[in-house]
Amino acid sequence: MSKEFVQQVTAPNGSVFTGSGTNSYLIGAEDITLVDPGPVIDEHIEKLIKFGEGKIKRILVTHTHRDHSPAAKVLGEILNVPLMGRLVEKNDSLQDKTFKPDRVLGHGDLIETQECIIEAIHTPGHASNHLCFLIKEERVMLTGDHIMNGSTVVIAHPDGSMKDYLQSLELLRKYNFDKILPGHGDSLMDPMAVVDWIIDHRLQREKKVISKLKTFSSVTSEELVTSVYDDVDPKLHPIAVWSLEAHLYKLLEDKVIDLDAGQKIWSLI
Repeated sequence: MSKEFVQQVTAPNGSVFTGSGTNSYLIGAEDITLVDPGPVIDEHIEKLIKFGEGKIKRILVTHTHRDHSPAAKVLGEILNVPLMGRLVEKNDSLQDKTFKPDRVLGHGDLIETQECIIEAIHTPGHASNHLCFLIKEERVMLTGDHIMNGSTVVIAHPDGSMKDYLQSLELLRKYNFDKILPGHGDSLMDPMAVVDWIIDHRLQREKKVISKLKTFSSVTSEELVTSVYDDVDPKLHPIAVWSLEAHLYKLLEDKVIDLDAGQKIWSLI
C-alpha cells in the first residue's frame, strides 16, 4: 500500500479516551473517500480540506461517538458530498446527534469508487452502529474503535455490548487483510494475531470477573472494579467501570450472575 493511496490525518484531540487523537483517513488519489472526519476542530477540518485537494467525493463514518463523526456534517456541507454510515440503535450521552447519513450502510454494502471498492462490515460492540471498512484491493481494514493501537477499547452499556464485541472480533476472521488502520494509534500488522490477543484478553478478564465475584455475596460495580482492574491505574477505574459492566451484562445474559436492578448489586447465581 503506497503512502499516497491512504493518508492518515490525526486530529489534535488527544486525551485519556483518544490517545494521541482521532485518526481520519483519506482513501484514493483522484476519487477520494474520507473516513471519520473527527471532531469539529477548525485546524483539523482545514487540514482535511487541504489534503483532499478538492477530490473528496464522499464521507464515511465508522460510528457516531463525538470524537469520530461531528465534522462530517460540517465537511459534507462545505464540500457538498454525501455522508455514509449508520444511525445508533441505543442512544446514550456519548453520541453525536448531528450525523444524518445520506446513505445508511448495511453489512456487506460496497462503496465503489473509480480507484477501489470499500466494503462496509457491521461490527457492533464498542457501539451498536459501528462499521469497519475493508479496502479490498489494498487488503487493509479500517477498524475505527473496534480495534485501537495502544489500549483496549471501552465498551459502555447499553449501546456497547461485550457479547456483540466478541462476536464482531470473530467476524473479522472471515476477511482477508494484511494491515489494520485503527481509529487511534499507529497501524497494526499481523491482524489475526491482534484479533486473537484481544479476544483472549477479554475472556481472561471475564474469568477474573467471575473469580472476584466469588469473594463477595453481593457487590456494586464500583466496589468490584478495584479488584477486577487491580492491574490498572486507580485513576482510570471510573472509566474501567464501563467495561466491567459490559462484562457483567454479558454474564447476566449468559445466566451466570444475577442483578438486583433497584440496588444495582451483582451476585453469582
